[in-house]
Amino acid sequence: VAAGSCASGRGAGGRCPATASLVGEASLRSAHAGRGRLMHDLRRHGDQFWWLRRVGVCASTETELSQWLSQQPWCGVHPRAVLADHQIRSHGQYGRRWMAPVGGVWLSAALPWPQQDCSTGLFGLTVALALVEQLESRGLRATIKWPNDLVIESRKLAGVLPSLVFRGRRLRLARIGVGLNVNNPVPAGAVSLRQLLSPGQCRLRVWQGSVLRALDRACEMASEPSGVVRRAEQCLWAESVADPGTGETWKIRGIGMDGRLLLQQGTRRISWTRWTDSPGRNL
Repeated sequence: VAAGSCASGRGAGGRCPATASLVGEASLRSAHAGRGRLMHDLRRHGDQFWWLRRVGVCASTETELSQWLSQQPWCGVHPRAVLADHQIRSHGQYGRRWMAPVGGVWLSAALPWPQQDCSTGLFGLTVALALVEQLESRGLRATIKWPNDLVIESRKLAGVLPSLVFRGRRLRLARIGVGLNVNNPVPAGAVSLRQLLSPGQCRLRVWQGSVLRALDRACEMASEPSGVVRRAEQCLWAESVADPGTGETWKIRGIGMDGRLLLQQGTRRISWTRWTDSPGRNL
């Protein structure tokens, strides 16, 4: 681990305790400088409220975020994010290994989600849609491959991994993991921003800030779930999908209000879900 630190903007109630492993002074300076530049960029865009930790190498930003929330309990006001230069044990859905080498945006965030009546699937789609908006602002046409990938011309550019944390029946916080290929090498079937944009448009710190602003935007969009669903339907990657178990082809009818994928085959209608808090066939 290069460094563990966090920062709050004005109104964040002061600085939160910083922790760091026994590492070289140069690594610490690099981590703090990177976080400082990112905070400067966020403030320049009017965002004062993120608490950030930046690490050089870690097993998983999800683990780092869990440790942070354990060390400093969630207050429910300021979003937090852990950003890593490189993860060695990152994972996506179904626990699949996610390549996270140097050059990409790898982060896990905790958000004070404003919508109590929310499902994991809808939360993930809201974040995916906010990321699509950031890419569109750079002239890129990305689509959402249900349930949690962003693709450009069938090649994977980014993925999100959502989860909701409850206390009793009350939603306490929303957690999201985001991986975005920027300047990192990618496997077959994937694509990075450096393959799509000019070098000047692929500065990593800029895209880290863009992802954080997308998370802010997702929180704003949460108050209009029907609008999220309509827009997400317009951004779906395909008109039909093959059943991974039977090979049958189903027409995509749309998305349910809880993020389910609605399917039809003749007069037959079914739905798929990825998370157990939504009805339908759980994939």
